[in-house]
Formats: sequence, C-alpha cells, structure tokens
Amino acid sequence: MAKNVADQLVEMLVSAGIKRIYAVTGDSLNEVNDAVRRSGEIQWIHVRHEEAGAYAAAAEAELTGLACCAGSSGPGHVHLINGLYDAHRAGAPVIAIASTIATTEYGTGYFQETNTIKLFDDCSHYNQVATTPKQMPRMLQSAIQAALHQKGVAVLGLPGDITSMDAEEILTATQNFNPVPVIKPSDTDMQVLAAALSEHKKITLFCGIGAAGAHDEVVALAKKLHATVAYSFRAKMDIQYDNPNEVGMTGLLGLPSAYHAMHESDLIFLLGTDFPYANFIPGDCTIIQLDTKPERIGRRAKVDIGLCGTVKDTLEALLPLIEQKKDDSFLKEQLEFYTEVKTKMQTYVDDTGETDNIHPEYVSSIIDQLAADDAIFTVDTGMSCVWGARYINATGKRKMIGSFNHGSMANAMPQGIGAALSCPGRQVIALCGDGGISMLLGDLATIAQYKLPVKIVVFNNRSLGMVKLEM
Repeated sequence: MAKNVADQLVEMLVSAGIKRIYAVTGDSLNEVNDAVRRSGEIQWIHVRHEEAGAYAAAAEAELTGLACCAGSSGPGHVHLINGLYDAHRAGAPVIAIASTIATTEYGTGYFQETNTIKLFDDCSHYNQVATTPKQMPRMLQSAIQAALHQKGVAVLGLPGDITSMDAEEILTATQNFNPVPVIKPSDTDMQVLAAALSEHKKITLFCGIGAAGAHDEVVALAKKLHATVAYSFRAKMDIQYDNPNEVGMTGLLGLPSAYHAMHESDLIFLLGTDFPYANFIPGDCTIIQLDTKPERIGRRAKVDIGLCGTVKDTLEALLPLIEQKKDDSFLKEQLEFYTEVKTKMQTYVDDTGETDNIHPEYVSSIIDQLAADDAIFTVDTGMSCVWGARYINATGKRKMIGSFNHGSMANAMPQGIGAALSCPGRQVIALCGDGGISMLLGDLATIAQYKLPVKIVVFNNRSLGMVKLEM
C-alpha cells in the first residue's frame, strides 16, 4: 500500500518528537486518525471538547517543548480557538492540525466550511492551508519551525480529500532543526549595564518567565549587588527557591513586600519579563530591561536602558564585570518587611475555618506540604490563582501552569490532562474553581478513560469569586 499524505503527516510529527494528538475525531480527520492507528508510534487522545485538547497540548508543550492538537472542519476549528489563544499568548509551541472540507467544495458555502486563514490569524505565528499533496510536508516543516522558534501556535489547514492522496517527496527538508544560540548584549552595552548597576545602591531584580533557566545566575548577581529579587507569577516556580534575596511576587496577586522593594529602589532590572501591569512598576527610578525580543522593550515601563539577550547568557557575561558591594542595608530592610508580610499571611492559614466552610488559604497550605517536590500544579484563572500564587511554594523541581496571559477560565483540569500524559510518574494537581471546572466538565471522562492520576481540588466558593471581588 502506497504511503498517503496522512501517513506522511504522522511520520513527520513523530520525527519532530510529537508523542500524541489531542483531538475529537471527525470525518475530515478520518484519514489522519487511521494513519495514527497504523503507525503505532503516536497516540490519539480522544478529548470531549477541542478546547480541552488545545489546553492539554499547551500544557504538554510548556513541559516538553512541543505538542499537537487537531480539530475537524467547522465547529472543530472554532472549539480550538480559546485553547490556542492561551497557548499562543503563553509562548507554548503547539501544532494545530485543522482538517477542512474537501478542496472541491471550497468557496461554495458548503456544510461546515470555515476560512481557517481568517479564523486562526490572530492566534498563530504560522497559518496556511495545504491544497496539494506536495505542499503538505513543506508547510508542516515550516509550521513546526515557526512554533519552535517563534514560540507559539502554528496552524496547518489540511483538507480531508488531500489526506487520502498519495504522498509526494519534496526537494526541501522534512526534518526539523532546533539550534540554541548564545544571545547577549554587545560588549559596549555590557559595559553600560555594569556601570549602571555599580552606580546604584538600592537595586531590585524583577524576573519574568524569561529568567526561568537562569536561577543560579540571578541569585549570584543579587548576592553581589545586595539586591532584592521579585518575580512574576509565571516565574515563581523557577526563581523563588533557594533564593535568600527574594521578596515575593508583585502584581494583582502579589505581595506588599515585592511592591515595596521595587518602589524603594533606585534601579530596577527587568529580566525576561513582559509583565503587563505598568501601574505596579515605579516611574521615578532608573529602569533597565533585558529581553530576547527588543520590540517589547519599554512598552510596560519608562525604560532607561534596553538590552537584547537571554537572561542566562547575559548574566554569565555580566557577573565577572560586577564587584561585590558592601552595603546591604537596603536588602536587610526589605527582607525584614517580607518577614512581616509572611507572618500576616500565616494568620489566614492558622484560621482553618469550620465544617463545610474550610478556608482556602489553609487548604492550599496543606496541599503545599503534602505535594511531591516535583509536582506539577495547574491553576484555574480567578481565586485559584490567588491561592496558588501565595501558598504553593517552589522547590526547584515543581512546575505551575495556568492561563497567566490569556486569563481564561476552565484551563486547570484540561492542562492537568496534558501534564499527566506528558510526564507520567509525576504528581499532577489541578487547583480548579467551581466556575472553571463546570465549563469543561465533560473532559473528566477523558481523565477516567485514560486512567490519569490527576488530583483535582475544587475550590467551591459558590460564585465567580474574582469577578465578585471586582464588582
């Protein structure tokens, strides 16, 4: 039997490291589904709603580097949208296969016809439709490259009739490439940076998710400068642990200590962050921003010095240029305030509540104590994020995934599906809101079908708690 386009698709996905496809099967996906069965090297995960499949794929991508979901023509495409928006805004490399109606019916208003180019345009880096067998492998290779290196969603539209046709070889590459460059500022910029840090006495390093792989370098720089270290929610699990200079999170869910330290600083060094809340960043001090995407520099704060580089590469080059500072009075003052803040937070834990009215702070604290050192937490948007942000602590091995950029409800449970499948053997704990879990309740059946050991904790406050507070 000759290899068809669907077989070629599956082969390329396997070669790229894809282990499973999250999807609801449908007629335009039938050939792909059957190719997965014939291959035996990739798993078809039958979710109950495509949005849940997109969330699961996004979680897997955050944990492993690349994942795949699929939706069949019409409603299947639309159902993917919210989960793909979340993945794209989180920078999670996800390949979305959008199977479509037959090419012979394009432009006729046919049953379940959608324009995938228009539909996915705002939530993808790559978005094309293969209308001949020869286009598919070239487009898929480009899609995977875009997802990996632009960090986000890549959509391949694939008509059902094309998937059944004989595969054709192409002259360009079908494998994928993932080179890791060294990115740091120029020598001149490094000297400017070192001079600015040396001149100021009250310094806070504010870390975003871009600092995730640079924990040791951040701690080393903070010690040399006697600087405080604050961080965003996404960066907590990567920066908080084994960090004697940390003063917690800032932002809507943050702590007074981080806000206080930043507003008492005469220099703030923004490390790999696109932190959106400009009103939490002071405007009366020197601000330096480091990012791999220079187009982001200055859009959240009044930046004085903008630099391009990864946090790890830049700090490795910077550390030899920095002399050890002696005055640690600013650091000591901020750490004392942080201790007071943590003492006040503990009072909410000590007040455990009563029967049928357990306080969520207490529950979260107990979960933190009982969870494995390498547990993966997923948190619903809303009050579940508050409890996760304030009472789940980092160990250096734990991960926390949420809808931190897109801010969607209902993400925690399906993200738990992706985490459990991609990281078997690791404890997965989904901190769900009663409003969030009810939106995609059907995919509890997916957890049961695949016997996934996801621990689901539902914070039942009988309301949309965060919205209630905002009202």
